[in-house]
Amino acid sequence: MKKPTYLLSLDQGTSSSRALIVDEAGQCLAVSSVPLESKFPQPGWVEQEAVEIWQSQHEAIQLVIKKLGIKMTQITGIGITNQRETTILWDRKTGEPVAPAIVWQDRRTSDFCQEHREQWQTMVVERTGLRLDPYFSATKLHYLLQDPSLKGRSEAGELAFGTVDTWLLWKLSGGKLHMTDPSNASRTMLMNIETGQWDQVLLDWLEIPRSLLPEIQGHGEVLGLSSEEVLGAEIPIAAQLGDQQASLFAQGCHRAGEAKNTYGTGCFLLANTGTRRVRSKNRLLTTVAWQFGEEITYALEGSLFTAGAAVQWLHEGLGLIDSPAEVEMEARKVADSGGVSLVPAFSGLGAPHWDPSARALIGGLTRGSGKAEICRAALEGIALQSRDLIQAFEQDLGAPIDALKVDGGGTQNRLLMQIQADLAELEIQCPSEVEQTALGAAYMAGLALGVWRSMDEIANLQSDFECYRPEMKSGPRNEIVSRWGLAVERCLAWEA
Repeated sequence: MKKPTYLLSLDQGTSSSRALIVDEAGQCLAVSSVPLESKFPQPGWVEQEAVEIWQSQHEAIQLVIKKLGIKMTQITGIGITNQRETTILWDRKTGEPVAPAIVWQDRRTSDFCQEHREQWQTMVVERTGLRLDPYFSATKLHYLLQDPSLKGRSEAGELAFGTVDTWLLWKLSGGKLHMTDPSNASRTMLMNIETGQWDQVLLDWLEIPRSLLPEIQGHGEVLGLSSEEVLGAEIPIAAQLGDQQASLFAQGCHRAGEAKNTYGTGCFLLANTGTRRVRSKNRLLTTVAWQFGEEITYALEGSLFTAGAAVQWLHEGLGLIDSPAEVEMEARKVADSGGVSLVPAFSGLGAPHWDPSARALIGGLTRGSGKAEICRAALEGIALQSRDLIQAFEQDLGAPIDALKVDGGGTQNRLLMQIQADLAELEIQCPSEVEQTALGAAYMAGLALGVWRSMDEIANLQSDFECYRPEMKSGPRNEIVSRWGLAVERCLAWEA
């Protein structure tokens, strides 16, 4: 009898560490989740403890194995997907972090970016496909190395840098593997997007020693084995993939022009552009989707820093709702937001505005405005940000997006999905399985291990979608969009 296939997917996100087990039919058999805390030591600063990232991920692994009732030795292979851009620095000998992990949302390097933008922006865009922004890992790492002790130790080769994928791989392998993949490396603002290698010009500018950086390894190959001391078995680790590229892969967006949007802590719209690197005229990002052999597949990306985090703020910050899930129930109590707009620029605005000095705004309040109107405005704010992105994508691609595949926790909010369809004026396709990010890592690992023979085979694994189609009339939609534009204008350059 053929042994069953169990692929272990590690999905390390901003608010939780998840572990899933996927079978050869591409179905999720079990999932576990362990919450992860973020800290906000100063306005605009967002940190996590790298040790807690690892511990929560390790705990999630143990939980999912126990839930399915199998042994670790039965796992066929491991795939890793992760929150991108988050920056970790650790001691090569002890494996202990030497500073807090600086999360992708962190804006502490805004002044540095602003100071150097005029001189370096064009070069950064040309070499990396990104913009000079605190969002990316490079200036975070530069900030850490301003500590004289860390700088000296980095130059002596005592420290290692990595994004979360690299950190997890290091821990899983017992410190034997220091690698990243092109999808994550392309988000550091240190990788040359044409060559797929670290860019020495940028390293020299930011005074980052090359010895700090992990090896960049393409996809479709086994990276190494997990440590028996760490997991209890030597298991092939066969994929690293940034979370947004992983969901693009899982959604079957394997051909140029296919697009998806993920609704999580932030919101991330990606469109596959094939082997063509599209240079955006609308301040979108060019990034690597994946790389097999020498062939790089590119994607165009628009990143929104705050999506689900806005709902979390209504819950934790304002105490307006008892749980994030309650936002839909409250928003359904009213037919519209009553003229209220909420721009969730808590960490500045990402694409297409790229204004780190923007700040969140609630406008249009009257004495008749209440909890329901604010909740509805929050959902509209998420959808309207995505609408702005979709229009920018269509201009850059030179073609309309006819339908948008979606995933992430936000897709469980059916009202949000209908609002998105109404305001973007296109069909929203939501798969029955919400764990697309984790599935992408599992699929990529399975491809490397021969579980599936081709990307076409993977694309056929999912076929069950729920569709949301536009229902709103043009008058109300135009009114909401016009009000949104005014609100965005007022929140820009708030701290400039």
